[in-house]
Amino acid sequence: MEKSIRKRHTECSSMMMPVRDTLDVISGKWKLMILISISAGNKRFREIERSIPKINSKVLAKELKDLEEHKLIKRTVFDDYPVLIEYTILPYAESLGDVIKALSDWGINHRKYIHGE
Repeated sequence: MEKSIRKRHTECSSMMMPVRDTLDVISGKWKLMILISISAGNKRFREIERSIPKINSKVLAKELKDLEEHKLIKRTVFDDYPVLIEYTILPYAESLGDVIKALSDWGINHRKYIHGE
């Protein structure tokens, strides 16, 4: 019996650790919204900010920096006047496509379940 409990604990831990790692990267309510916005063609800071209701500039700047550190987006500075900065999705971020789609599908179904919509 003790062996069975240990096996379940190990299986549980082996599933939790990668989920925790994933949530560490995409945590919060803004990161996935930002990735969706950039994927939709919003490349400049103000475009991204306007496309996401209720996000403020300070939070957006922090989240963009985090996404860049995790190699999900690229920040490119163009030496124009005024200086132009654009954000683009890196190929690695595309691996989150199925995750975003699954979350979207679940959210649609959850809204129907809760609100009968």
